Amino acid sequence: MSGRLYVVATPIGNIKDITIRALDVLREVDLILCEDTRRTRQLLSHYGISNELLSYNEHNERERIPLVLSYLKEGKEIALVSDAGTPGISDPGYRLVREARIKGFEVLSVPGPSAIIAALSVSGLPTDRFVFEGFLPRRKGKRLKRLEFLKNEDRTIIIYESVHRIERTLQEILEVIGDREIAVCRELTKVFEEVKYGKLSTIINEGITKKGEFVIVLRGKDES
Repeated sequence: MSGRLYVVATPIGNIKDITIRALDVLREVDLILCEDTRRTRQLLSHYGISNELLSYNEHNERERIPLVLSYLKEGKEIALVSDAGTPGISDPGYRLVREARIKGFEVLSVPGPSAIIAALSVSGLPTDRFVFEGFLPRRKGKRLKRLEFLKNEDRTIIIYESVHRIERTLQEILEVIGDREIAVCRELTKVFEEVKYGKLSTIINEGITKKGEFVIVLRGKDES
């Protein structure tokens, strides 16, 4: 019998943000694929789960896929998790899911936390239509070109950013896209969670606490 691959969402910050089904799956599978075995082991230990772990990350993804597929062929049940949130969303995973589907294996979603949806839900900006950009390009030329493209996007725009680049990115958004409504979400679900909402220029002038991880939610271009 062919095995199954479970794509399991894990907490983005607060360790209690995990579903009962996710815990059941993580207890029952034969193997858990994870970005960092130390980080995933902390989560599992908190819930009394002792299971076999195998590293699966951006550095070894291509070489791991044939091995994982061979395990599925043997009938093993395998869970894929990321360090935080839903696997495959700005994290490794989609290549494995694609190859598993091509080979005819069943792939099941165990949904849960996602920083994209968490930020959007508390942003105060339109939620009916949105676009996720992930991290902007590192090179300035490509980054500014991408922002110029997004200038005419009428859906709410969601962007990930690191603590080291948050101030620069906000300034570039102001210069290229303009002074729009924005929500800058920091450390979602964690102890020092913070959401700053208002005009971009105001938020820049007030200053940003440069700690933690950021999700930027930007209002799209007015249809008028």
